[in-house]
Amino acid sequence: MALIPSFFGNQRSSIFDPFSLDVWDPFKGFSSLSTRFPQETSAFVNTRIDWRETPEAHVFKADLPGLKKEEVKVEIEDDRVLQISGERNIEKEDKNETWHRVERSSGKFSRRFQLPENVKMDQIKASMENGVLTVTVPKVEVMKPGVKAIEISG
Repeated sequence: MALIPSFFGNQRSSIFDPFSLDVWDPFKGFSSLSTRFPQETSAFVNTRIDWRETPEAHVFKADLPGLKKEEVKVEIEDDRVLQISGERNIEKEDKNETWHRVERSSGKFSRRFQLPENVKMDQIKASMENGVLTVTVPKVEVMKPGVKAIEISG
């Protein structure tokens, strides 16, 4: 997007340029309003999860930075639905502190996945390391069709 000409002299304004780092802030000077009411951001609420299938299992990976394993739930419902959920709380505001910016996401998240029929429901494992949750759902071994020779009678 091109720079927009300014109405205030020969300088060009970058107010609508998406690649500009100098963005006009209509609430500049009203920082106490924006920090008094921190908004829940969608980055954490819509947690992204990768699902890949290997010959042995279905593997789910979720980036959950800053969460402990005690703050995350992995559940399986009877109809083969895997649910991954959790919550990151907003830090408590101290009256002696001044917040200048709140960008870290917070809030609840919940993602559900319908598992295929070829999974071993009783052998699902979950682990969390360095803020990455990994859920491994083993697959039922598919019997490969064998070749059996049939004797021909005469």
